[in-house]
Amino acid sequence: MKPTVYVETSVVSYYTARPSHNPIAREQQEITQQWWPHAARRFRLVVSEAVLLEVRVGDPQAAEKRLKAIKDFRILSVSEFCRAIANHYEKVLPLPKDAAADAMHLAIASVHGVDYLVTWNCTHLANALVRRALAETNSSMGLVTPIICTPEEMLEE
Repeated sequence: MKPTVYVETSVVSYYTARPSHNPIAREQQEITQQWWPHAARRFRLVVSEAVLLEVRVGDPQAAEKRLKAIKDFRILSVSEFCRAIANHYEKVLPLPKDAAADAMHLAIASVHGVDYLVTWNCTHLANALVRRALAETNSSMGLVTPIICTPEEMLEE
């Protein structure tokens, strides 16, 4: 069975957005463009109800493009248990106060036992301090900790 990859909203946005004028963001967009077509062959790609809510925000045409990009992905539900875990993460993980959505992505991926969470959010998610705290917290609760990484880390040779 293919490993499961939770595709966080930033990756969907980078995949579908117009090329950025910011050189770093543009490079990340290009990496995402390289990663995306190969990912479906190698992994079982999933999103969540939380991702669906986020990709619908903003310009309607851009939102439609984001929704179309993930239309064939399996959608993970947000259960009461996910909500409780996200609330716990907000208290114990080194996340800023405005990172409730990020805590929810971590909770959904952990509760559903996904193998990887792919993101471009290196401040709140693909962050060494968050990864370590998440692993320790999940271990104490008996939850699986997904490997949190960027699309660049998952590129084929």
